[in-house]
Amino acid sequence: MANRTEAVLVGSETLLGREIRDIAATAAPALELRLLAADEEQAGTLTSLGDEPAVIEQLSAEALEGASIVFLAGSAESSRKALELVDGFEGERATIIDLTYTAEERPDARLRAPAVESAESEEEAGAGVQVIAHPAAIALALFLRRLHTNDPIRRAVVQILAPASEHATRGVEELQNQTVSLLSFKGLPQAVFDAQLGFNLLARYGEEAPVPLEESELRIERHLATLLSLPGEGEGAPMPSLRLVQAPVFHGYSFSAWVEFESNPGLEAIESSLATASIEVRGAEFDPPTNVGQAGQSGIAVGAIAADRNEAEACWFWLVADNLRLMAENAVAAAGEDL
Repeated sequence: MANRTEAVLVGSETLLGREIRDIAATAAPALELRLLAADEEQAGTLTSLGDEPAVIEQLSAEALEGASIVFLAGSAESSRKALELVDGFEGERATIIDLTYTAEERPDARLRAPAVESAESEEEAGAGVQVIAHPAAIALALFLRRLHTNDPIRRAVVQILAPASEHATRGVEELQNQTVSLLSFKGLPQAVFDAQLGFNLLARYGEEAPVPLEESELRIERHLATLLSLPGEGEGAPMPSLRLVQAPVFHGYSFSAWVEFESNPGLEAIESSLATASIEVRGAEFDPPTNVGQAGQSGIAVGAIAADRNEAEACWFWLVADNLRLMAENAVAAAGEDL
């Protein structure tokens, strides 16, 4: 195919990497995607890209050289190595699209969420290092900005239920193994959460957990504050109070949101104005959305909208989002700006 842009995907066999591969194969045919391993054991593995066979290559300077776009979807170690290699190239460098937050603190990095951004912010879209915002922040920004556009928000409180897949395959496997071990009365693996997650809810991980839950909560807050301040529709929506809880689910975020309006427009008006291409609204006549039902779906789904019986200007909302799909779609959309 003529006029294709060469891109490489570091971490092609991770959960995020597989999502990017699926989306790129169907929604971004102009991307000529090559697959790189996040660790040496994966190099040389035969896999597929769309309907075509593909071989996962070793991460090296030779594999990265000449690429216009580099997706980082593997481990923090592989992302750091890829960044060092790209920084060492002379001349024009590839656009880095980081889904691992490894480049977040770099002075040349810019936070991206094309699903939230408007035409007013397009002129800033060309940063050489683009960090895709946390999926929970993207989901909440879509929801709050849309609400605020039509019915100004006074304040909001959101409880966030995180899935094990936020810790990649290791988190999913640990939850699976914990569940099996509990039913078999065996000891629990705790390398990721350092606590029992199976059949349990965690407001904090154990002290030996490699990534504290509070770190993710703070990242969501930072990213959401940035996304709510972007120019365009819904600009100025107030920052909500957030609490992140680790849920014993494999995949998909769920959110319980309490929103107080300046003047409550009523449930019918809220349902009518909230729906967009990125937001599916489930009215009272439908079952509320679930994280399982949202798997593989774009955007977010909102339902179980109910008036607060104790506060006339407030309503409750239930939101769900596929965390991997949301990040991958925003990453491919950011890459599409360079095509």
